[in-house]
Amino acid sequence: MTDTEEELKKETEKWLKKLKKEDIEATEDKGEMFLENIEAYTEDAEHFMEKGDLVRAFEAVVWAWSWLEIGRELKILD
Repeated sequence: MTDTEEELKKETEKWLKKLKKEDIEATEDKGEMFLENIEAYTEDAEHFMEKGDLVRAFEAVVWAWSWLEIGRELKILD
């Protein structure tokens, strides 16, 4: 594994671990859609990690965090 691949793997694992520690709740109905997307992208990241597709795994975890941050910014996630 190259240094770049190792770094990508470490970063993806770090952010997946942080996501799993988050206690996220929807404050509005629209928040449920955000929760579903966060869960789907988290599962995608794990799937791609298992397959060794580190770029897609990292991309998926970034999308999961994006949904989380946007949901909190809109105050539909707590």
